Amino acid sequence: MLRVDNIHVYYGSIHAIKGVSFSIEKGEIVTLIGANGAGKSTILKTVSGILKPKSGTIAFQDKSLLGVAPHKIVTNGLAQCPEGRRIFLQLTVAENLEMGAYTRPGHELAASLANVYDRFPRLKERRTQLAGTLSGGEQQMLAMGRALMSRPTLFMLDEPSMGLAPLLVQQIFDIIKELNEAGTTILLVEQNAQMALSIAHRGYVLETGRIVMAASAQELLRNDDVRKAYLGG
Repeated sequence: MLRVDNIHVYYGSIHAIKGVSFSIEKGEIVTLIGANGAGKSTILKTVSGILKPKSGTIAFQDKSLLGVAPHKIVTNGLAQCPEGRRIFLQLTVAENLEMGAYTRPGHELAASLANVYDRFPRLKERRTQLAGTLSGGEQQMLAMGRALMSRPTLFMLDEPSMGLAPLLVQQIFDIIKELNEAGTTILLVEQNAQMALSIAHRGYVLETGRIVMAASAQELLRNDDVRKAYLGG
């Protein structure tokens, strides 16, 4: 479904991503794990079209994404839930969700809202409330729901557990797993490697802009180097 081949990405003179290649097949949960500054978010931004690689190729459903505008990438079925949520604080929950459907035909809005409210009942309860007054967990649900309004076939999540209490982290990861079981392919960037690998099919370990290891999630969970570096021993 997604093929990233030998991409190099720069921030000015800083070589942030150095020849990264990976793939995702339909129906998978694939996770990128690594320390802060490893380049995980940069990769998602590059796939989304926000950043442009200096070289390499990116293909989604056998079509190149190079030079494609970000909103066109969303229209093609790829959506991202960004790090830090980036919701519109002064808009209501319903208005935030409607913003997520801007690439879809207007007649689909009601059905898309119903699907999101079924997935996140708390958002339905809060639909007239300003997004800035929601709790951290509710804001994360809203960010995910907004991205899902575009009905993606590939859903990319960037640090969905950031700043959340353990109980809410478990809830968010349960939802990610349910989305995958319902047919959505997932690319997950997450510092909580234990949680990410517990629901993923495969994983890639990123260090200073390079992939240093690729294996099944269970293999990575058992790997001594991964355990010492990312799983607390």
